[in-house]
Amino acid sequence: MLQLRERRPRGTSARPGATRAPAAVAASPTRARTRTPRVAARTAPGLAAHLTVRPTKLDGVKLLEPTTRFEDFRGEYVEIWNRQLAHEAGIDVDFVQDDISVSTQGVLRGIHGDASTWKLISCLHGRFYLVVINNDPASPQYRRWEGFTLSDRNRLSILVPPRFGNGHYVLSEQAIFHYKQSSYYDRAGQFTLAWDDPALGLWWPTRDPIVSQRDQGVARSGGRS
Repeated sequence: MLQLRERRPRGTSARPGATRAPAAVAASPTRARTRTPRVAARTAPGLAAHLTVRPTKLDGVKLLEPTTRFEDFRGEYVEIWNRQLAHEAGIDVDFVQDDISVSTQGVLRGIHGDASTWKLISCLHGRFYLVVINNDPASPQYRRWEGFTLSDRNRLSILVPPRFGNGHYVLSEQAIFHYKQSSYYDRAGQFTLAWDDPALGLWWPTRDPIVSQRDQGVARSGGRS
């Protein structure tokens, strides 16, 4: 059963139970020689009936469970996006670009975002801690944030609207961060928030991550970098 558990040590706007991702689906207990398929989550490929979408503390940010997840002696099959099922679930977003970043343990990327792009974030390999923060000054939830743990075991995805920033920290030896985007990448239109800005009150699993020059040098005022 999916569970979310708070990891914030002091008061923040993150909702209780959101900084831990739902428990991973248990691995097959053995690589037995039997060829009887084991359904690890919802259904066999091609039979998904609906997309499970769960709300989060942040308005517009959604947690998605995979529409199809199937495991047998050969390995695993996962459908992470189905446009028709997403539209039926009320997610009317068309993605035009897919990107991945491959990072080693201890790397922190972010916090980045822009004013026009929807993102669907998932973990293809490994495990990372994801922070999503509202960066819309007109929103009553401005600078409210929430944390999640995504992995290749729980196979969850996070839908992030425009005007939200996201950053992630790699927990496993290596992790592949995958995101779909509703607009083409425009570096000039992005904002960058400092991952360690005390004014944001963010919680991270580390105080000494590996970061890029871009993320290390951003002003603590939360301006662009």
